Amino acid sequence: MDAKDADQDPDLKTELRDSAVVLVAVTLLGVALGLLWLWLAPRVPLISNGKAVFLQDTEGESAVGADGTFALLALGFGALSAAAVFWFRRRGGVALVVGLALGGLLGSLLAWGIGVWFGPSNDVVARAREVGAGVPFDAYLELKATGVVLAWPVAAMVVHLALTALFGPRDPEPEWPAHYAAPEPAPRPGPTDPEPTAPDPTDQVPPPGDGTPPR
Repeated sequence: MDAKDADQDPDLKTELRDSAVVLVAVTLLGVALGLLWLWLAPRVPLISNGKAVFLQDTEGESAVGADGTFALLALGFGALSAAAVFWFRRRGGVALVVGLALGGLLGSLLAWGIGVWFGPSNDVVARAREVGAGVPFDAYLELKATGVVLAWPVAAMVVHLALTALFGPRDPEPEWPAHYAAPEPAPRPGPTDPEPTAPDPTDQVPPPGDGTPPR
């Protein structure tokens, strides 16, 4: 291994290590997202008549409120995680961005699982029998639009890209060699400098001799 490869190996190892740290840290943030979603998501009330289970409020919008709450929280977590990663390492790097995006996706999946696991039971029939007929109870927490799990990684990528473009380190401008530089313009004569004049033909003295051509 030559000296050039030896100089690049520590930088690559550092970048991969930082990417792994970002991946794990962002994924663990999904626990907080899941708990917040479980706390803030609107509940969907169900009711049973002893034979079937129905929505208590058929015209309510709480059925889609869980998706909107998850999406808004995921966007906020994406922006905060991107800002934290940018503050952690301003130089960025492909591996770091990949770790941020993958961590956001895994964190969203983890939050989804936590909300479903610790939320109301998904066995609606057993829950209806438990509470009895005519007694409302909460439906289990779910995501009807599963595409909202991409809100976190997309927001993280956009915010990190914007921060890098605005506040990231700039590459130094290249120094061009001297032969690429533009030639300096010739100095113009000043008002006190004499202007060049044409030579006078009368000042030219002919060479000595009688003026006859040689034979």
